[in-house]
Amino acid sequence: MIRVTFKLNSDHLITAFQMAGHADAGPYGQDIVCAAASALSISTINGLIQVAKTKPNVDSDDDNGGFLNVTDISLAHDAQVIMQTFFNGMNDIAESYPQNIEIKMFEN
Repeated sequence: MIRVTFKLNSDHLITAFQMAGHADAGPYGQDIVCAAASALSISTINGLIQVAKTKPNVDSDDDNGGFLNVTDISLAHDAQVIMQTFFNGMNDIAESYPQNIEIKMFEN
């Protein structure tokens, strides 16, 4: 199961997120849940850097996969629009595949 945790500040703005685990929804290379989650997360990071012109701290396990930690997310409007879009997309996937993705939120 992919577990996605969003950290929110007291104004409910997303300050960080972490993804860990594997969807196990299909054979390697054919797992549509993994592909969707991966595409959304990579697009989100690219959007934060290239579109919102911010510099989040990104830590990933490139050797084993299944781990992504993004911190220091800007509170600027553009960055938060990108983050809310990512959050909505991940929730849509989790609603369709609740056995493969779990979303949690907490204030830090």
